[in-house]
Amino acid sequence: MGKLEERLRTSAKRTSVVAVRGERATTRSDHVAGEEPMEIRAGGAGQEPVPVAVTMRTPGNDFELAAGFLFTEGLIAPRDIVKVSYCDALDVTQEFNVVTVRLNKPFDSHGLERNFYAASSCGICGKASLDHVALQCPAIPPGLQVGRSLITELPHKLREGQKTFTRTGGLHAAGFFDATGGPGGLREDVGRHNALDKLIGKALLAGDFNCTEQILMVSGRAGFEIVQKAAMARVPVVCAVSAPSSLAVDAAERLGVTLVGFLRGDDFNIYAHPERIDTSF
Repeated sequence: MGKLEERLRTSAKRTSVVAVRGERATTRSDHVAGEEPMEIRAGGAGQEPVPVAVTMRTPGNDFELAAGFLFTEGLIAPRDIVKVSYCDALDVTQEFNVVTVRLNKPFDSHGLERNFYAASSCGICGKASLDHVALQCPAIPPGLQVGRSLITELPHKLREGQKTFTRTGGLHAAGFFDATGGPGGLREDVGRHNALDKLIGKALLAGDFNCTEQILMVSGRAGFEIVQKAAMARVPVVCAVSAPSSLAVDAAERLGVTLVGFLRGDDFNIYAHPERIDTSF
């Protein structure tokens, strides 16, 4: 096994725990989700790549994460990417924690409005206002129609694909599904926004970027950053197991995104643009 393959096995790490069960306490081995910082750099031809962001992520699918992040933050377009690579000539402990995205046009670092730091739990802390996001991302027009039976199947379909969560119990997931419930990809990460960036980055790097017929299902809650990133990728329907935030609802309404929350069993709430979902039996 090469250094890279061995390094990326850290999506789940083995540790020793004291397990207390009733009156018994035993020492045993367990798995925990990997979490490490990753710096994203970007640069065009002939440019020295500049640092753009640091995110706490679960190692794995790092190139997708870098590409997806730059795109969903409005810093690049779908066909701008020429190459994504790990940085060399670094200290060995950071060799796979710095990713450079090479572009086919100059990268305007002066256009960065903030110094990105995305913690695994917060996503886009310090983000510019919803008005700014709306300028970058016009509202998604009507189109996709889905039935309630499909919507209620999505949590189970997402859970079936969460392989690392099964081992650790500590990762979020984001998955794409088509109008028939067919899978369009799934990614896991300690940060739900990272899982979504990886998923969108997967589509970007595949070279056939079209998410307009996809339904997004995420574990946990739906915050503003989830709706914003989905809208940037033109995803018309976003579903979450738990509640949305007030800003997520506002963003979904303004950006033309159907937002579903508290999706559990046969029950769910539609917070914005219910017209895409047929609620009849």
